[in-house]
Amino acid sequence: MARPYRSVLYIPAANARAMDKACDLPADAIIFDLEDAVAPDQKSAARDGLGQALAQDYGPRARILRINALATEWGRDDALACAGALAGLVDAVLIPKVDSPADLDAVAELIPDTALWAMMETPLGMLNAAAIAAHPRLKGMVMGTNDLAKDLGTRFRADRLPMMAGLGMCLLAARAHGVTIVDGVFNAFKDEEGLRAECEQGRDMGFDGKTLIHPAQLAIANDAFAPTDAEIDLARRQIEAFDQATAQGKGVAVVDGRIVENLHVAAARATLDRADAIAAMAQ
Repeated sequence: MARPYRSVLYIPAANARAMDKACDLPADAIIFDLEDAVAPDQKSAARDGLGQALAQDYGPRARILRINALATEWGRDDALACAGALAGLVDAVLIPKVDSPADLDAVAELIPDTALWAMMETPLGMLNAAAIAAHPRLKGMVMGTNDLAKDLGTRFRADRLPMMAGLGMCLLAARAHGVTIVDGVFNAFKDEEGLRAECEQGRDMGFDGKTLIHPAQLAIANDAFAPTDAEIDLARRQIEAFDQATAQGKGVAVVDGRIVENLHVAAARATLDRADAIAAMAQ
């Protein structure tokens, strides 16, 4: 079963109390953030203190460390720590502002074993999304919609129309190369209705989950990116009907007045696998 990434929570790597609390939060993954969430004068200390924090039991939650870009004064030391003192304590390293596969190559040389994830948050990154997703070390992509909106000069719209080209290009690239992809953050963490609408939009588009900035957002994201009871029931009935049809020498079945073919059965099995993986997270 593929690991679910319905809810991916950012936590400042300088906040020991928040990292302790994260052990019990119902997040599918945690991004320990050394970049935007940590002030420049705290970055080195935050990095040095991560070993103890990451050694805690986070259960089935994926542990992702967002390092600073190599172009900064902290990035190289962040990457070397991932290959040294922090080796084996994180499931993936998230690289900010990936513009091209060369940015992944540079980090891969410093971190030989850990999976790499890419922040997709620049116009050039959008244009190179397919090449980035094809990188042999890349396992995940994270949409950085705040930075992308800044670079594009867009106005805020609840429907995210200015974001659609970039979101779509990255989603296509991720699906073409079998890479996990999670949607960007929703900034108004007290606006539950707005968050749910944006989660539903992302789920309808095909994203695996959503990055979050506050634990209060977890329940909504987990619900939005999980198969519903109706979807699970339909998936089971589609598989059963198709198996019966093939046993009778037929190539298609009919469920609820709709044709069911091989492609629908594959999607149905993926739905059940996703439901099983989510259930396993709760055990």
